[in-house]
Amino acid sequence: MNAHVNTDTTSRVGALIRAHRLRIGLTQRELADLSTISVRAIRDLEHGKARRPRPDTVRLMADALRLGPRARAALEAAAQQGRAGGQGWTLPPAPPTALHAMPGRDAETAVLERELTTGGERLVNVVGLGGVGKTRLALEVADRLHRSGVPVLWHVFPGASADYLACGEPELTTRLAAAVSALHGAPPTLGGTGADGAGVPGADGGETGLAELIGDQRVLLVLDGAPAAAPRFDRLTALLRACPGLRLLVTSEQPWEMPGERIFPLAPLQVPAQGAAADAAAASPAVRVFLDHVRRVRPEFTAGPAELARAAWLCRRLDGHPGALAAAASWLVVCDLTTLCHSLDADPVALLDHLGGGAGADGFRTALHGRMARLSPGARELMDALCAGRPEDCDAEFGLTEVTALTERGLPESGRMLRELLISGLVRAAHESDGSRFRVLGLVRAAAHRAPQRA
Repeated sequence: MNAHVNTDTTSRVGALIRAHRLRIGLTQRELADLSTISVRAIRDLEHGKARRPRPDTVRLMADALRLGPRARAALEAAAQQGRAGGQGWTLPPAPPTALHAMPGRDAETAVLERELTTGGERLVNVVGLGGVGKTRLALEVADRLHRSGVPVLWHVFPGASADYLACGEPELTTRLAAAVSALHGAPPTLGGTGADGAGVPGADGGETGLAELIGDQRVLLVLDGAPAAAPRFDRLTALLRACPGLRLLVTSEQPWEMPGERIFPLAPLQVPAQGAAADAAAASPAVRVFLDHVRRVRPEFTAGPAELARAAWLCRRLDGHPGALAAAASWLVVCDLTTLCHSLDADPVALLDHLGGGAGADGFRTALHGRMARLSPGARELMDALCAGRPEDCDAEFGLTEVTALTERGLPESGRMLRELLISGLVRAAHESDGSRFRVLGLVRAAAHRAPQRA
């Protein structure tokens, strides 16, 4: 759906302030001196560039204008209307359209939908290895919220892979990009600081920022492919405070580690168990995704029992990682499934580049090595110790007790290192009633054994 942003140059609250100021013969400078609000803030309000003054701003303005009870109530009502409605849109902005189905993510989708709908979380960051399906999960959650009537603003950062059909009004997209840039440090162009309603980032060219756009409406803002560098905490906090109905859903390879952030690690898809029957293998989310990619390059492909067994083995070898499964399937245009399995058994990392080439073709292998390189020294030492065995020992599990023995460090420090590996997506967890067990991804083991030696 196309969004249409209200571009009126006046506002009710600004018109009232100007009328009362002229009635008692004050200039904007004199009103600024009396109210302690900046001249710029007053000018922006009167010209309609700012429509959402804070309650403190309204009170100071009413005092300086010496308004009676009825006039004061009218000014407060106009300000409240501006805060509640933002600038609005004719139709609620919609998220992009996903290109492919998403099996096996029902539990994750339900949790995120509930947390963002009930207001249990204001900032959720879905983290994990590149290609694990963070964007696809965000698309599903955003679509569900949008179908329940929640407007969705979607911003994709430069360099992020956009495997979907984008939609939205170009003007709104441009304003959103400028406002998000301001969150990450670009100087705001509206409002200044203090009681004049600022502290909220604006957009370039004098356009209103996120707070002006959203108001008090229920809105989901998705920041897809966010950089590792966190936004400025003061500006993000001011935005959340100014927009009580705003919820942020972020996808990133690592968390921002800032107060109020709900870190949501996303693991690869479930794979069929060793020796699973053909029908169980066919129902596995990982196998379904793999076969879907296979049929895109080999439309005539049919999966009999032998093919399903090989597909199940391949999915286990690639840990059910969606990006790795897509890359592997692309090789079936030049080889058969048996040959592909033999090649993956010898060196799975070598086939992680999508055969089709193009932008992002080597994204998963690059992300895998890059994520390992960004580990803290302690977490890297733990990873080296966990991968010291044979690379094919991909089913070896361990618990926190084994981690403390490997590191020879206390429980708190060992737990922090293990948490880093989990959040990075390099380790997978299985939480059972009798305890939690962990496993290094087979692809990570293989990559660790083939990584260049560090100086």
